[in-house]
Amino acid sequence: MGSLQTPTNLSNKSCLCVSGRVVKGLRVERQVGLGFSWLLKGRRNRKVQSLCVTSSVSDGSSIAENKKVSEGLLLGAERDGSGSVVGFQLIPHSVAGDATMVESHDIVANDRDDLSEDTEEMEETPIKLTFNIIFVTAEAAPYSKTGGLGDVCGSLPMALAARGHRVMVVSPRYLNGGPSDEKYANAVDLDVRATVHCFGDAQEVAFYHEYRAGVDWVFVDHSSYCRPGTPYGDIYGAFGDNQFRFTLLSHAACEAPLVLPLGGFTYGEKCLFLANDWHAALVPLLLAAKYRPYGVYKDARSIVAIHNIAHQYCWLEFDVFNHSTRPLPESGVEPAATYNNLGLPPQWYGAVEWIFPTWARAHALDTGETVNVLKGAIAVADRILTVSQGYSWEITTPEGGYGLHELLSSRQSVLNGITNGIDVNDWNPSTDEHIASHYSINDLSGKVQCKTDLQKELGLPIRPDCPLIGFIGRLDYQKGVDIILSAIPELMQNDVQVVMLGSGEKQYEDWMRHTENLFKDKFRAWVGFNVPVSHRITAGCDILLMPSRFEPCGLNQLYAMRYGTIPIVHSTGGLRDTVKDFNPYAQEGKGEGTGWTFSPLTSEKLLDTLKLAIGTYTEHKSSWEGLMKRGMGRDYSWENAAIQYEQVFTWAFMDPPYVR
Repeated sequence: MGSLQTPTNLSNKSCLCVSGRVVKGLRVERQVGLGFSWLLKGRRNRKVQSLCVTSSVSDGSSIAENKKVSEGLLLGAERDGSGSVVGFQLIPHSVAGDATMVESHDIVANDRDDLSEDTEEMEETPIKLTFNIIFVTAEAAPYSKTGGLGDVCGSLPMALAARGHRVMVVSPRYLNGGPSDEKYANAVDLDVRATVHCFGDAQEVAFYHEYRAGVDWVFVDHSSYCRPGTPYGDIYGAFGDNQFRFTLLSHAACEAPLVLPLGGFTYGEKCLFLANDWHAALVPLLLAAKYRPYGVYKDARSIVAIHNIAHQYCWLEFDVFNHSTRPLPESGVEPAATYNNLGLPPQWYGAVEWIFPTWARAHALDTGETVNVLKGAIAVADRILTVSQGYSWEITTPEGGYGLHELLSSRQSVLNGITNGIDVNDWNPSTDEHIASHYSINDLSGKVQCKTDLQKELGLPIRPDCPLIGFIGRLDYQKGVDIILSAIPELMQNDVQVVMLGSGEKQYEDWMRHTENLFKDKFRAWVGFNVPVSHRITAGCDILLMPSRFEPCGLNQLYAMRYGTIPIVHSTGGLRDTVKDFNPYAQEGKGEGTGWTFSPLTSEKLLDTLKLAIGTYTEHKSSWEGLMKRGMGRDYSWENAAIQYEQVFTWAFMDPPYVR
């Protein structure tokens, strides 16, 4: 669990190296998984060529340089008209992935003289496994987005496609009759209809498709997705039929690789499903219960990605009419009587059975029986991912697991965390169209201009040397707004300015307005959310506060560091992973770290950390500049995250899929 370091048994089994030279025309016609067993044949005086498979093998791949030498097999020598060997076909003993097996031939290479001498001059280039990847998600930016899930499923697929994988994203086609419908303007009806069986009836869905940035964006069309509001609800609350809507999505996503001829041919059965959060958690269950028993998807794998486990647990609502506790419809936890709606065989009920904690039941006769599809996905998926390493540990604790910690602890061997990336083109201080002046790690002068411009826009006194502290986020208990509220009276006694941007609970919105009236020269409240203003606050502030109670990954601290703004964060989840504490004495006095973390989560500890940061800003300018540059110099790209995802994909194919 946690880090993505290759196990020792993996490195021994999966790496096959060809030392020295590369054979002209070397062709590998099947994607290769792990656990390779190669047979070495040939004469004693033959120089062994080797192939290093680091992740996968696919058509058109080439050979990677590797110092480790192991035995290899060169099969099926290919000769030109003169009889000279021009290439070989490689046949692995054990195979995983998506490709077509080539016919094996006897080894006919005799010795090194059979190889034409011009092969010695050829350069080595990397061979990489490629996968057919199916993202299943309730939202994907820019088509639909309410939070970090939309960002991940809108950006990570493109990063993986750029690295040679075939990627499909399956998401609902939300139509609400407003301007947002234009986002689907380029998606065309594939004229393919699929019938899925759930909720006691046959449901017909259509598929729309747009090919963009190397990714197949597939949108499931059904009348239940056509209504005003967000993907999950409207001004009256969560939609009451969310279980139906996302059950339908999961069934349709399982059919899509089989029936959609994208680019002229389907993805087929040998693919990797990445099910995101509870909305898509039914996918691993369907693969195991509905398809594999009939020989379909027997070579497919599934990964469940947990972006925020608290979402599946936000079901404690007291029904004042029936005097009982009931699940909320946006949580993925539903009454036990709804199990038959899921389209799973009766014998699979135990996989999703979920019992309310005793303390959450309304009375002694309340059995607390529900179904929880995320629980079932965690039990049967081949791998489990979270959006940071720290969060992958937190969800195995009673405090962070929200009732699923014991199950997650039992699957620690397949649990990993990968920190999200950010759109480094959208969030780039050297090109950002929303800020007053551009700047970079090599020229920070523009940041001062961004600060004074922000002060002017907000009506604050223009003071370039006054520490400007910012907060951007949802105004609720999770984000720790109450901690800031408690700290503000004492913080305002210091020579600082504070700006807060966000919306949420009315009590916090009213408090922000009231605080602005009390400290007109020091505090500004922007109630609501505005993307350009968020960019200007990120660029103009010196310090960004994130006192979140829990944060699976967090993005604002990544944006802040990229813009040379120093984050002060509660030591939790992805915040602890991404913000490294400042140590002015490290590196022979040059310092290290990119910000400050604090714990426990109290207003007193937040104030102590702020005073330390303010003192560094005002009295140690060179140390502050070092903090800025170290943060700006880090790699926050999705490409970096994609490389780590590839490793987990490879591990997913190490073992057989779940079969009951």
